[in-house]
Amino acid sequence: MRILFVGDVVGRSGRTIVTERLPGLVRDWKLDFVAVNGENSAGGFGITEAIYRELIEAGADAVTLGNHAWDQKEALVFIERVPRLIRPINYPAGTPGPGAALIEAKTGGRVLVVNAMGRIFMDALDDPFVALERELSACRLHAGADAIIVDIHGEATSEKQAVGHYCDGRASLVVGTHTHVPTADLRVLPGGTAFLSDVGMTGDYESVIGMSKEEPMQRFLRKIPAARFEAATGPATLCAVAVETDPATGLAVRVGAVRLGGALEQAVPGFWA
Repeated sequence: MRILFVGDVVGRSGRTIVTERLPGLVRDWKLDFVAVNGENSAGGFGITEAIYRELIEAGADAVTLGNHAWDQKEALVFIERVPRLIRPINYPAGTPGPGAALIEAKTGGRVLVVNAMGRIFMDALDDPFVALERELSACRLHAGADAIIVDIHGEATSEKQAVGHYCDGRASLVVGTHTHVPTADLRVLPGGTAFLSDVGMTGDYESVIGMSKEEPMQRFLRKIPAARFEAATGPATLCAVAVETDPATGLAVRVGAVRLGGALEQAVPGFWA
């Protein structure tokens, strides 16, 4: 199975490159499944139903969230009627929406997508390891699902790496989101799980993690807020990770970085080019 996970889409700039580039990638790379982190897609803060549908129409099969899941209050309502929008599984019991979903791939097969949020330097949620154990035990790779994707949305690299090792051999891909800067530790772990500490954002990198530079710099320099944060609007880089799995096991056999457009050095997986 060919899987693409697209990193945190930030504002209009990020949405534009997804709608422009993703349909062609699905076609040219013959992608079976696409997941997109959309928690910053509405001006950098949360997601709306219209934006969710825009990402799905562009080719996303699942949209994951994170700590900004509820910044747009309408998400608390519409998440109940859109089964492919997935919030962190370790929110308290009774939180609207699913934390995991078993979704049919474009070409057949079942993909389990699990979204979890870290607890180091983040809001204090339930234990992500306990929540992941419950989900991975209930729906095992190659038995309950043909592929499993875990989006671990967290601040600390150590915590995200620990999740990767914890899920090794039980998931096809464990990918970190939230910090908006791509890391260089992309690899297949010893047990066969593709891992990346942070996939990076899909947005304008001539910014401060996707926000127009002036206000963040003002707050660093003077410690006084002067205005609201606004998503940067320059040309975006689409950051993603590409994974090819073994149909016999569901584990990763090849993994590659994707960086298209914008300010970063370009990268495409050689095995699909």
